[in-house]
Amino acid sequence: MQIAIVGGGWAGLSAAHTAAQMGHNVHVFESAGTLGGRARSVHSPTLNTAIDNGQHILLGAYTATLELMQALGLNTEQSFIRLPLSLRSADGNLHMRAPAGLPAPFHIVAGLLSARGLTWGEKQAALRAMSQLRRANWKMPRAATVQEWLALTRQPLRLQRLIWAPLCVATLNTPVNQACAQLFAYVLRDSLGAASRSASDMLIPRHTLTELWPTRLAELARSGALGTSPAARLRLCTSTPVRSLRYAAQPSPRLMLDEGTELYDAVILCGNTPSTERLLATLPPVQGSDTFLHDLGAFKHAPIATLTLELTEPFTLAAPMLMLHEDRTRGHYGQWLFQGQDNGRRLLHVVISDAATLMQQPRETALASMIEQLRVQLGGTGMPAIRRHALIVEKRATFLAIPGLKRPGNRTPWPGVWVAGDWTDTGYPAVLEGAVRSGRNAARAVDAALNEPRA
Repeated sequence: MQIAIVGGGWAGLSAAHTAAQMGHNVHVFESAGTLGGRARSVHSPTLNTAIDNGQHILLGAYTATLELMQALGLNTEQSFIRLPLSLRSADGNLHMRAPAGLPAPFHIVAGLLSARGLTWGEKQAALRAMSQLRRANWKMPRAATVQEWLALTRQPLRLQRLIWAPLCVATLNTPVNQACAQLFAYVLRDSLGAASRSASDMLIPRHTLTELWPTRLAELARSGALGTSPAARLRLCTSTPVRSLRYAAQPSPRLMLDEGTELYDAVILCGNTPSTERLLATLPPVQGSDTFLHDLGAFKHAPIATLTLELTEPFTLAAPMLMLHEDRTRGHYGQWLFQGQDNGRRLLHVVISDAATLMQQPRETALASMIEQLRVQLGGTGMPAIRRHALIVEKRATFLAIPGLKRPGNRTPWPGVWVAGDWTDTGYPAVLEGAVRSGRNAARAVDAALNEPRA
């Protein structure tokens, strides 16, 4: 069967790999020149090197992503820096690390009890909240925000500021006063509450995001080594935007893209919600289509910024990832600091989630404030002078994970048209694992539908 996939991000490429493995002839259309979507590497003219358009980490609980990489013949242990659950602030005042040798969930308990920088009361409060969640089978009060849950479990304000708020923003990309508590509970369940200790491990890519696995998929596609049948083929078309869909007159419901003549048995749309809504609106209305489009239009998006600094001298952080204390009144927008992937160890990456306030500031003012933030919080580490910098802002990097948000499944009301993306109903927030799972599930659903007996 012929399947078109619009969007070459992690959802689209996951769908493409799954569909090709099932024996379908798959065409992927990506508007950008590089595969990966909102998790790709780009060439920075200022730094004259490839950097990611946003810094990402994965968790050991991200089984679909790890299985996909292994299916592509990649060694996941070599692809990531694997850290047992660890949380360390740049100023050194907060340090929590799960000790070796203990099974789950005792490694989390021991790590929290031995954490430096928290009072005994704060440690007890955090353990009490996790224990209550586990006893409630990870169910939150209906329509509650994370802020409301923190109040219900009597979490000290300092603990909220030091631990819970950064974890919420890092996982849901949504401030605690807006973030969906139930979605946050699912993340805690699959990482801190998992039966496997490795589920809570943090995986930091050793390569740029495009090199992590999309490049390998493209190599296998070119060599024809993906499909399980002679008819299967995967073709990746970059710099190829798709602006409309239409049904062929005969045989229905086969589909065509733009003014092309190629017929497809199914189309999977793997862009963000605005682009998906625009494409679906080019099709004739069907029963339920107005509601579907309305639900897509209800998503609200937030920008994420990444500031990359090139230093004049090599510099090694105390850990590959450090937490920064945010203070927006001082222009200290940075939340996480990462060691760069360059061999010379001259690159640092600062991540700013919910970056709308940052975007309202003059660029040079914001840059100066964040450099001040690093120098203050890194203290006496002797960070070298900054030679060059690059700031990348993904304006629609993520959707706001608010309570009551209606997230669709993979099927649409239009015959032969499916959707995939981290914004579909994956049980995860806007994370890479959600995108991979959504793409895989969409391809499986399409395969099942195409193989149904005809009436």
